[in-house]
Amino acid sequence: MSSRTLLVGTTKGAFLLGVPDNGAAWALRGPFCDGWTINHMAGDPTTGTLWAAGGNDWLGAGVWTSQDEGASWSLAKLSNGEFDDWLANDPEMARQFGIEAAPPAPFGKDLAAIWSLHHAHGRLYAGAKPATLLVSTDNGASWEKLPALTDHPSAADWQPGAAGLTLHTIVTDPGDPAKLWLAISAAGVFASEDGGASWERRNRRDNAPCDGLHAHPAAGTADETGHCVHNMVRARGASGTDLLYQQNHHGVYRSEDGGRSWHDITAGLPSTFGFPIAVHPEDSRTLWTLPLNGDSCGRYPPEASAAVWKSRDGGETWARKQDGLPTENCFFTVLRQAMATDTAAPAGVYFGTNSGSVFASRDEGESWSEVARHLPTVLSVEVLERA
Repeated sequence: MSSRTLLVGTTKGAFLLGVPDNGAAWALRGPFCDGWTINHMAGDPTTGTLWAAGGNDWLGAGVWTSQDEGASWSLAKLSNGEFDDWLANDPEMARQFGIEAAPPAPFGKDLAAIWSLHHAHGRLYAGAKPATLLVSTDNGASWEKLPALTDHPSAADWQPGAAGLTLHTIVTDPGDPAKLWLAISAAGVFASEDGGASWERRNRRDNAPCDGLHAHPAAGTADETGHCVHNMVRARGASGTDLLYQQNHHGVYRSEDGGRSWHDITAGLPSTFGFPIAVHPEDSRTLWTLPLNGDSCGRYPPEASAAVWKSRDGGETWARKQDGLPTENCFFTVLRQAMATDTAAPAGVYFGTNSGSVFASRDEGESWSEVARHLPTVLSVEVLERA
């Protein structure tokens, strides 16, 4: 792998896209993971270990691991799917296909898919559908549930988003392994300050007047943000604060107190709807989002003109960035985990589309180029950086 590699999860497996350092061509490898739906990927910058998570009702849920830069992959299957039932019930057909039914998985049929991964402090976390938090301390070989989340008093009232009740975002504090934040669609933001032993729900708006509330089940109230969080990031460059940003179903929000209160920073954007949000690795007030035209309007860029919107002041003001993007007849969607940044100087910003393209900016979102096309639907983009 190159020093920077894009980890691209798609509906037909995982792909690796090497970021060139000297103007050379972008190198694409894949698909990996036997064509599984890969919802999210992660990597360890120290060892180069790669993880790819996904599955569905047919295959079951699982996490794939590669310790040789993607040359080979092993699967830790966490739940059984309908395919396993089919193989078990028709051994003759299974014999003809040369496939054996998988043995009983550790979580039976409790999980439909793994939706997110996060590696920090020697632990690998996984968020599942339905909303469940798992942790591995042996690099993904074995897993256990952290039950305090699903035992939360509010759990009985959690409602699924359009993709189901998914735990899609896991964020940690690089300096304090006890501090974690989660986002669940559509239950909102949860925080733990004891390593996941207990959780606090954090969806309160700040005390600023609230204008333009939507008549929508996910829209929230004058006191709370909507519970349908689409993506959340922690500002890595923040000092002395827990600065978080979220793209919600109905707006973009900033929290400077670890999610205890959220300030609406949607003003200046062309719509309230979108999926991804990304923050600069060093400048905690620089962030990017990609607005879409709305919940029921097609979920493509407003006026079918693709643009990444950038803020340099924590979302107080926004600027449209379109250089190199398709500005006419553009109907793609960028999904919640499909935007990422690197730590280069200037920082690189990357996103993938449901039409199978990957776009890259090497100048902090000022200009863009299409670096891959004709991939399957891109579900996630992450960056692995190695020394």
